[in-house]
Amino acid sequence: MDTPPETSGRVVLVPTPIGNLADITLRALEILRSADRIACEDTRHSGQLLAHHGISGKPLVSLHEHNEARRAPDLIAAVRAGETIAVISDAGMPGISDPGYRLVQACIESGTPLEVLPGPSAVITALIGSGFPCHAFHFGGFLSVKSGKRRSALTRALESGETGIFFESPHRILSTLEILAELSPHARTCVARELTKKFETYHRGSATEVLAYFQAHPAKGEIVLLVHAAE
Repeated sequence: MDTPPETSGRVVLVPTPIGNLADITLRALEILRSADRIACEDTRHSGQLLAHHGISGKPLVSLHEHNEARRAPDLIAAVRAGETIAVISDAGMPGISDPGYRLVQACIESGTPLEVLPGPSAVITALIGSGFPCHAFHFGGFLSVKSGKRRSALTRALESGETGIFFESPHRILSTLEILAELSPHARTCVARELTKKFETYHRGSATEVLAYFQAHPAKGEIVLLVHAAE
C-alpha cells in the first residue's frame, strides 16, 4: 500500500441523538460546526438536528446504504485535499445498522485519517435499562422479515446464555413475540420503545406476559427487543 500524502483532513464519525435532541456531546457539536462538509444518511432529517443546534451553512452530502460504496472514493479524495468530513446517520452511531461501515473500510484500506467519537447508542441504552445481564450480550441488528429466520435468530439468542438484542418494527413485534413465547414462554423479555423520547417505555416480563400486553396494546414507535433465557 502506498503511503498517503500528508493531510490535515480526516473523516470523523459523529453519533447523534437517538431521540432527545439534547443528547449530543460538546465534542460532537464542535466537529459538526468546524467540518468542511457533513455526510448524512438523510440530509433533510439531519438538517433538522443541525438547525436545532444552530448549525447552518454547511454543505451536506447524502451517504446512505445505496450510494455509500460509490461515494466513499470521492469523500476520501476530499480528505486528502485537506477537508474534514463529519459523518452522521439518522440516529445513534454511524455503522450500527446504519451507513458508515463501507466508508470506514475504505479509510482503513487507503490509510485515510479516521476518527470515531463516542456517543448515543440505542443498543447500550436499552441493554442497561432492561435490567438484563450486561456482562455479555449479542446484538443481532434488525430481525428478518421472514418468520423462519426470526425464529432461528431468537433460538440462537436463547441458547447462547447471553442477552440478545434486536431492532424490530412495530408492525412485526407482535408476530415476533408470538414466536418467542412459543419457543420459551418464560424467557425474560423486554420491549424498549421510543428511547429518550417523551413516550419512552420499557415493558419487562416473561415472553408470554409481554406478548399479552402488546396483544392488548398495539406497539408504536421505534423498538429494541431484548431476550434472555429463563433462569
